[in-house]
Amino acid sequence: MPAKKSHLVLPVFLLGTLIVLSACATRPEPGKTKMAPLELEKPAFASPWVRYKGWPSEMWSDYSTVAAVVPSIPAEPIKIEGPITGDPKKGEKLAYDRSRGGSCIACHIMGKPVPPLPGNAGPDLSDYASWGRSDEFILNYIYDHRKIKPDSIMQPWGAHKLFSVDEIKDIVAFLKTQKSPAEFKDNLENPKTRPIPVETRDNFDPFLNEAMAAVDKGKELFGKEGASKKSCASCHTNPEQTFRTWAASMPRHESRLNKVIGVEEFVTRHARATTGDDYLLQSGGNLALSIYLRYLSNGQPINVDTTSAEHKQAIKRGTELLGRKIGQLHMACVDCHTTERGANKWVRGQWLGEFRGQIDHFPTFRTSRSEIWDITKRFQWCNVSVRANELQPGAPGYGDLELTITALNNGMKLSVPGIRH
Repeated sequence: MPAKKSHLVLPVFLLGTLIVLSACATRPEPGKTKMAPLELEKPAFASPWVRYKGWPSEMWSDYSTVAAVVPSIPAEPIKIEGPITGDPKKGEKLAYDRSRGGSCIACHIMGKPVPPLPGNAGPDLSDYASWGRSDEFILNYIYDHRKIKPDSIMQPWGAHKLFSVDEIKDIVAFLKTQKSPAEFKDNLENPKTRPIPVETRDNFDPFLNEAMAAVDKGKELFGKEGASKKSCASCHTNPEQTFRTWAASMPRHESRLNKVIGVEEFVTRHARATTGDDYLLQSGGNLALSIYLRYLSNGQPINVDTTSAEHKQAIKRGTELLGRKIGQLHMACVDCHTTERGANKWVRGQWLGEFRGQIDHFPTFRTSRSEIWDITKRFQWCNVSVRANELQPGAPGYGDLELTITALNNGMKLSVPGIRH
């Protein structure tokens, strides 16, 4: 995602105002509010839920998720006698093995040899041998840092079964060969000089952004009669005016479902109750209508409610989730997206942006996958990336996260559909 500078510190409660516009607007009786019809009983997603084709198939049930905390007790320090005499060549191979959760070079500069596209979310280790740390210290720091530096974004590589003790000894032996600063062949390879990515493509150009076709498809579906012989246009004859600001006020808490829902789930449940169409979450029809409704609100400042009791509670829950360590890699959203930790740094060749600037363009076309992703799919991919089991679309935790991050983006203008690599 492109870099967007921000000096916000993540608060528990956020300031803003809510614009509530019913998507099935008929004039209510004086003193009463008309609630949009919603189907409330059936799942809004394809059931049973199955992880996306082409994604990792491994399950990580021993580790925390957005839905549940699985206790992970920090390991007791390992005592060793004398210096470690592992195999530095094996250690190099392990340190550079990206299949092991990204391994060391995801966050650290190392060399020699210098691997391609190292990250710099962690300290430069290319001259580690001069640091003066004991072998026992670094063995334990790699195995499980949490009793040494609990606030580190490091993974508990040994305690969470990514590396064995013997493998970590080999990595320690390799670190002891790191005696001089890494030398890079060019500025692109060096994360300290690598240019910060900035999205310059026109996301409204249909020749550049394939998701623009979804705007036309959504407009077509808006006027299409469903099983009930009604269409969205049957009630909303002037969508350009009716929905001018609506999407900018989403997501919101839906009392009838007792959770926060976004545009996507609203589309599913409202269509079922009115037109009779069944646009399941993350289906082509759902994405098209969701993009179209947001497209009508483009240019409007995001303005989600942060003051109602229900939204304050949801933001409180969402803030806890942003700080929850999940998955085998034991990482939280704040580890990557706050400046106090990994934000505005590189993990491998990926730039980590702050929370602000992460949601105004969703749903977005991901050119690396030739797919349109809504924000829930992005959450799911983040989960799987840290080796945590994802939740199904429409899960309450994802609603709380969407509201919390959207509130951090209050005031930014919608620009949907986005385009990102």
